[in-house]
Amino acid sequence: MDSPEALVYIVDDDQELCASLAWLLESVSIQSRSFFDVASFLAQYDPDIPSCLVLDVRMPRTGGFQLQETLNQIASPIPIIFVSAHGDIRMSVKALRQGAVNFLEKPYDPQHMLDVVQETLELARARFESNRGRREVEQRIAGLTPREREILALVIDGLPSQNIARKLGTSVKTIDVHRTRIKAKTGADSIATLVRDILQNNVTVAPG
Repeated sequence: MDSPEALVYIVDDDQELCASLAWLLESVSIQSRSFFDVASFLAQYDPDIPSCLVLDVRMPRTGGFQLQETLNQIASPIPIIFVSAHGDIRMSVKALRQGAVNFLEKPYDPQHMLDVVQETLELARARFESNRGRREVEQRIAGLTPREREILALVIDGLPSQNIARKLGTSVKTIDVHRTRIKAKTGADSIATLVRDILQNNVTVAPG
């Protein structure tokens, strides 16, 4: 499955800067969308597209740090490049500690901005592929019953059917029936390949 084309979101209340940056990105064939406030961005943000965010720190109503916090709360994979005309070390440290990938002072050098954006889009693509793989595995196991999830979690822990049966107070035959159902429901070639996919994508299996 091919990935959709990567996109740069620009969120800044300075409309001239947005237009200038959009033109700069377009000059090297990078698509962008500009928003002059956080609410407009959140209304149109699409997590199903690999993207990065160029985000101003200070804006009316909702500022950049508040948006960063919101994106962290929803576990968004989008990497953030902060920009500010009033930046200082304390501000940049806060941004980076909360997950931003860069912090640039305005006015920024155009070529440096292009370099940073291109590097960040590579990170965005990698995060997108990782997230897509995890979502696909989560969808595959979504139809499992709590008992099947419990058994699958024990398989992941390395327990053979005999030990699982003893732990759960049931028969080996019952466990093997569950394993067969798990394989069928998830469309796995084998339980081993299913376990591999779960571990590679850091998916939580045990019923919560």
